Amino acid sequence: MQNTAGTPVPYDVTALTTDPYGTYARLREAGPVHRITGTDGRPAWLVTRYEDVRKGLADPRLSLDRVNAAPGNYSGFALPPALDANLLNMDPPDHTRVRRLVVKAFTPGRIDKLRAPVRRVAEELLDAVEADGRADLIAAYAAPLPITVICDLLGVTEEHRHDFRAWTDALIAPDPERPHLAKEAIGRLMGFFTGLIASKRAEPADDLLSDLIAARDGDGAQGGRGDRLSEDELTSLAFLILFAGYENSVHLIGNAALALLDHPALMESLRTDPAGLGAAVEEFNRWDGPAPLAIRRFPLEDIEIGGVTVPAGETVLLCVASANRDPRHFAEPERLDPTRDRSGHLGLGHGIHYCVGAPLARMEVETALAVLLERLPGLTLDVPREELKWRPSVRARGLNSLPVRW
Repeated sequence: MQNTAGTPVPYDVTALTTDPYGTYARLREAGPVHRITGTDGRPAWLVTRYEDVRKGLADPRLSLDRVNAAPGNYSGFALPPALDANLLNMDPPDHTRVRRLVVKAFTPGRIDKLRAPVRRVAEELLDAVEADGRADLIAAYAAPLPITVICDLLGVTEEHRHDFRAWTDALIAPDPERPHLAKEAIGRLMGFFTGLIASKRAEPADDLLSDLIAARDGDGAQGGRGDRLSEDELTSLAFLILFAGYENSVHLIGNAALALLDHPALMESLRTDPAGLGAAVEEFNRWDGPAPLAIRRFPLEDIEIGGVTVPAGETVLLCVASANRDPRHFAEPERLDPTRDRSGHLGLGHGIHYCVGAPLARMEVETALAVLLERLPGLTLDVPREELKWRPSVRARGLNSLPVRW
């Protein structure tokens, strides 16, 4: 994985799962841009250094729209149009229009209204396991908390939440022995959202999906009918809020909990003074965030990145995980330190594609960790550290399980 041009070299999933930051450090020092063979067997350009990644995230010449991929260059994850017309596949002006509508859903007022319900759910989840003295923190806490929050946000009733989580898990971690399950999950999600939108349209409620439907069906007070969502955009946006909001929050809560277990002095400090949790969550996002790679991009023209010419239409992967540990920008980047200057960390993106749900994610993870520290004194790993298994993915950084005791 050290070629900067010429024949692509394999993107070693095993190395990037077992030793991601050591692998990224070697790549980063070998060169700023590497021609690799992605997990789909197709060539791509991997960008590893902070300045190049940050510039790339905000470069309008790097398109997210797959129509700008060169023929045969990109296969990607196949979704039907009703789930695929989302912000992760859009450039301006469509991206600008859709984001303008959805960003209103994540106002400080709406997030503050969710803070107490998030805390209540966290308390209830720990009520169920506290007397046992041990649990898998992913299955018992980090996974069910975000799905409950997202369902509350969208207005999904209790009876559908188990299915919701199962379908999402089938997409996040597909079973290679049963590939049909992911296709079935896509079909069921599309059918579910279609039905849910129809019911919310008939009987609106005080939830985000009802607000989005109003933006789709109304006259668009901000800009007339031109501001409306299409029906596919509406369905895709609901799907994206579920998928991204669930996956990233699960992994960040789990990764942060493991970081605290590995740094007991920090865990005790935050238990004593939870006011420091806000800064700690930012540092967890920098140090071991849930999304190592930004969404793939395609140059609209031949461009130079880190002194390397990348042809138009080829796949560019901006490595956020590597950039966030680049010593050219962060002093002692391998050290976990919530007091450091974290300005400019890229864990939530940069530029026009900065994570629209960032305020909710911050509040959710901060609340989850606060309740965990309050309720479970003496928290420690229940298995040897080396037995922990990470999901076999280069796009998601998260644990399969996190057995703990208290």
